[in-house]
Parts: sequence; structure tokens; C-alpha cells
Amino acid sequence: AKPDAAAIERARDEVKKLDDLYKTAVVGITETYVEKQADVPAATVAKALFEAMHKKGYHHARLLDATGKPKNKKNVASTDFEKKVVAAMQGGKTYIEEVAEVDGKPVFRAGTIVPAVMKQCVTCHGIKEGQLLGVIVYELPIK
Repeated sequence: AKPDAAAIERARDEVKKLDDLYKTAVVGITETYVEKQADVPAATVAKALFEAMHKKGYHHARLLDATGKPKNKKNVASTDFEKKVVAAMQGGKTYIEEVAEVDGKPVFRAGTIVPAVMKQCVTCHGIKEGQLLGVIVYELPIK
């Protein structure tokens, strides 16, 4: 059975909250601790948070490259949805979502834009401020 509209809206709100939380943390960590390319990138901390939340069964999140020059080959889109999100963001979208099914259970998937928002992004990634760096892809159970 298809999940009801209220359950989908709750999942959508959860993604918005998570996206704000993760991006605020990455920017705050970067502003505070990242000055040069040799410093540990805030994305490393974000990935650790993503993994901790996934292990606890809350949700799954992945940070993916959208520049075509990934710092880590593990950061390349691999699923059909991830590839669709990267392509959509490269085409100018800032958000994309879908309702799907995994192991017979409904899930909410969403992808959000990750632009270069500060000078440290430019320093490490070699792109201009405001340009697309990557995307975050979320998958949450719909309850």
C-alpha cells in the first residue's frame, strides 16, 4: 500500500531538518577549524555523522561529488536515484525527491544541493564560490 500524504510530509520535513542540521554543522566546523587544504575537511565529520545515524537505523545519507572530480572515488553516485539527483543539481535544481520501496517497505528519498559557500571550499576544491560541489542524498523510512 502506498504511504499516506501525511506520512510523506513528515518524512519531507525530517529531510529538511536533517539537511539544515548537517549543513550548519559543516559550515560551522569549516569556519572554526579549516584554514588550509591539509586540514581535515568538515565533510569527513559529516560522513561520520551519516554513518552513526545509519547504524542506529534512523536514516541513510550520502555526500556525493557533483563536480566530476571527486576527492574520493567512494563519493561518486552509484544508484539510479543518486545519478538522477546529481544530474538534476548539475542542471540547476536545488532539491529532488521520490517515494520508493526497499525490502517491501516505503522509503522517502531526497537529494539536496551542496554549493561552495565559503573561501575554504574554494581553496580546497578549486572552484568558484557559489558553484556546485556536490549533493547530499537522504533515504528515510516512511512511518
